[in-house]
Amino acid sequence: MIIVPECVNSCSGFLKGAVNALANILEVRGLAKSFGHTSVLNNIDLDVQEGSVLCLIGASGSGKSTLLRCLNFLELKDSGTIRIRGEAIEAKTHNLNKIRQKMGMVFQHFYLFPHKTVLENVIEAPIQVKGKNKDDAVNEGNMLLEKVGLAEKADEYPSTLSGGQKQRVAIARALAMQPEIMLFDEPTSALDPELVGEVLETMKDLAREGMTMIVVTHEMGFAKEVADETMYMHNGEIIERNDSATFFASPKEERTKEFLSKVLT
Repeated sequence: MIIVPECVNSCSGFLKGAVNALANILEVRGLAKSFGHTSVLNNIDLDVQEGSVLCLIGASGSGKSTLLRCLNFLELKDSGTIRIRGEAIEAKTHNLNKIRQKMGMVFQHFYLFPHKTVLENVIEAPIQVKGKNKDDAVNEGNMLLEKVGLAEKADEYPSTLSGGQKQRVAIARALAMQPEIMLFDEPTSALDPELVGEVLETMKDLAREGMTMIVVTHEMGFAKEVADETMYMHNGEIIERNDSATFFASPKEERTKEFLSKVLT
């Protein structure tokens, strides 16, 4: 079974009134990252509360995806501190493979094993990485596929699935590791428009259950409806962050207003 933090929904829908009382599960201070002479992240400070949903928006090249990859240690920071539940994580002192198990990652593209069935894709990491008993992994894998609406596809191969179905398998695969935080890097950007809704609905279900989520997205409707907070990034910096209702109704920074005026028209 997947155990996720309990969450109390407010009357407004997904905005979770209990979040403010919860501790920070993730704290970032002074995070910086460059590739060669190009600075991609500049002095990023970020707190994420357990059970909350944070959406990152901004133009391509603003540093959103690099930030996620640094949080998951797929890219190593140049400077700054990343704390998970108060513990500062460093490549020199921690097993980063074990740290990554705490953060499920869903990418733009699905990266499913084409020669393995849907169920085999879901159970591969729990068995090979965590040493889970195969029977237990199969039972949990089937539960996850039911959760994302694909129970009937367990024995099929990825080549037979639509893009939206493949992405839902990728979500189930990430959940199979029982992460504490789910990171989504533009999970619908590679999908045909008619397939976007089924993936977003799966993500909404996770939000309802109280999964901590950080989502890079161009889906403004999802951010407005689901995210507790929305953050706008530009040139590797956080320009503005606020609760989503305020962020979209009354942005304070001119660059935020300019960006929203383009994407909300």
